[in-house]
Amino acid sequence: MPNSPSDPARSPSGGPSGAPCDASGAASGAARRVVMRRKGPMLVEGPVEVELEDGSVVSSGRFQVALCTCRRSRRYPWCDTSHRDRA
Repeated sequence: MPNSPSDPARSPSGGPSGAPCDASGAASGAARRVVMRRKGPMLVEGPVEVELEDGSVVSSGRFQVALCTCRRSRRYPWCDTSHRDRA
């Protein structure tokens, strides 16, 4: 599956990519690119951590992930292209 999440091991510095973290735990430095599509997923340059509504956190170490915006995905928050069935 192209957007299957992986569980990256935390580096000693605390950031998922080895980048230093600030007090909030976010990696400092370069901004992440987010690409919005009208009828598709939100593409985010990785690695990423996503906090869900219930407070749980899922992460992916991939170089780019597709986040579901239609909530049809069986692997939510990761897009599995279920939006194509009804688009």
